[in-house]
Amino acid sequence: MYAVVATGGKQYKVAEGDILRVEKLAGEVGSAIAFDKVLLLSDGENVKVGQPEVAGVTVHGQIVAQAKNKKVLVFKFKRRKGYRRKLGHRQPYTAVRIERIEA
Repeated sequence: MYAVVATGGKQYKVAEGDILRVEKLAGEVGSAIAFDKVLLLSDGENVKVGQPEVAGVTVHGQIVAQAKNKKVLVFKFKRRKGYRRKLGHRQPYTAVRIERIEA
């Protein structure tokens, strides 16, 4: 069984036991979280597609980590002008373990 959930402006295909990295969500490590915006649900033979969401379906998970991704370097440069700027950015994320899909 798998589902497609929407969170943080992105869509993710999830199944039970998956660990998912999503945009930062509020909550402590170990706390429960539920995704109500389920766009698609499949049990192996039947597929339910939402318009835009599948009614009555919730994906439950547990927060595993609150951390930051690897650093992304941003380098600005203009030729012949002596202009150079180096910046770095680390995007925060939340790691969620999917525990069950309730239909």
